[in-house]
Amino acid sequence: MTASRFFQGARPPRVRRRRRVQLAVPGSSMRMMEKAAGSDADHVFLDLEDAVAPASKVAARQGVVSALREFDWTSKTRCVRINDLSTRWAYKDVIEVLEGAGRHLDTIMLPKVRCAADVQFLDILLTQLELDLGLDTRIGIEVLIEEVDGLMNVETIAFSSSRVESLIFGMGDYSASQGLDPLIIEGKSEYPGDPWHYGRWRISMVARAAGIDAVDGPFSDFRDAESYRKEARRALMLGMVGKWAIHPAQIPWALDTFTPDPAAVAAAREIAEAFEAAKAQGIGAVVINGQMVDAGGLRLARVLLARAEALGL
Repeated sequence: MTASRFFQGARPPRVRRRRRVQLAVPGSSMRMMEKAAGSDADHVFLDLEDAVAPASKVAARQGVVSALREFDWTSKTRCVRINDLSTRWAYKDVIEVLEGAGRHLDTIMLPKVRCAADVQFLDILLTQLELDLGLDTRIGIEVLIEEVDGLMNVETIAFSSSRVESLIFGMGDYSASQGLDPLIIEGKSEYPGDPWHYGRWRISMVARAAGIDAVDGPFSDFRDAESYRKEARRALMLGMVGKWAIHPAQIPWALDTFTPDPAAVAAAREIAEAFEAAKAQGIGAVVINGQMVDAGGLRLARVLLARAEALGL
């Protein structure tokens, strides 16, 4: 289905946010949330779901509110991951966080999304709260695709609300949802290739069509820099804009991977400038450094330049 099937009229302008690294932080730990605010991560999500024990979930909401209000989150995307909609905590997660710190929040992360209706429920709840609280900013939605039916329905999910800003591949829960052999997750199986390739490819493709970001999920071994970087590069090559960090040690690895190389940016600018000059002469292709570059090469160059511009490079 296309966007026109879901939206009447023009889609609202998309808010651009940095997501090279999304740092996960337990919403029950003020110490960790304060450290996250001072980290180099350009996106931090305060977690009310997996990182918080059931007995602590209600109390964690006020901790998250206090952290959003009290700590300096300058230059960071401020996000809260709520509990999934099948639990008894989800709706009050949204209400209490917005009532307490709605003006200090950029996005809500919705886990275990299965269908478009899940996103639309959150959209309606956010709209009501924004009106009731008189919020002058619009809260975005970040969607976690981590169930098999969520991946099946990812196209309708991506276009379900103009609030959706990103699709995130949560391969850990997805593995359980599909019943994958645990050896695949541990990287010890004989599976021939990357078991996450299809999920990453599909999510990246749909996100691009919807004009939103695709983000890669967690890597559990925070001591293994080489493997983390390998997974991050695979995500980057398929068009994803960033990856999760479950530990601060992973932050620089993600930033290194998803920050465009200055030499590549300079080469892309050279291509764009050469095409502008060629266009004035009625020429459709140019030779740069001994290679023929056509309109397709220009499109790729502009993708890289857009990424660099978003980062101020």
